[in-house]
Amino acid sequence: MSTASVTQILVGRDRVGIIGLNETLKEIAESLRGNSDEKIQEVLLSAISKKNYIPVSARGPYRKALLLEYKKFIGEPVPEEETAGLQIKILGPGCPNCDALERAVVAVLGELGLPADVDHVRDPVAISEFGVMGTPALVINGQVRSVGKVPSKAALKKMLAESISNRS
Repeated sequence: MSTASVTQILVGRDRVGIIGLNETLKEIAESLRGNSDEKIQEVLLSAISKKNYIPVSARGPYRKALLLEYKKFIGEPVPEEETAGLQIKILGPGCPNCDALERAVVAVLGELGLPADVDHVRDPVAISEFGVMGTPALVINGQVRSVGKVPSKAALKKMLAESISNRS
C-alpha cells in the first residue's frame, strides 16, 4: 500500500486533493530548475497524472496550480492572487473544541454574510507547518489569530473585521 500523502491545492476556484504532490516535488524539483514554466508544467502534470485522475478539460488550471506549488516549494516568490473572500483555516485533529471553532466561524461568517474559504486542517504535519503549539488554532489569510481556545462570537467578528480591513 502506498504511503503517499494527500495535499490540498487550489485549482481554479476549487480545492483539490493531490496524491503524492510533496513526494513528486521532492523527487524532481532540482531537475526542473532553469526550465521554462511550460516545461515545468508539462513534467509536473505528467508526473502527478500517474497517481491522480485529471480530466482533459481541467488540465489548463491544473498546470497553472502545479506550477504555483512548484515555485512555492523551491522558495521562489509567487504572486498573491486576490480571492473573493477570506482564506480561513481551522487547525486541529477534530476534537470537540476544534469542531466547535469550525462551527462558530461558519456561523459568524453566515451572520455577517462574508464569503470565505474555510478549511479544517486535521493532518498533524500540516498543522505543524503553521508553527502553532496548541489546538484549536484559527488562521485567517495566512495569519495565526487564535491558539488553544474557541474565541467568542464577538472576538471572531472582530478578528474577521480586522482581516478584511488589512486586505484593503
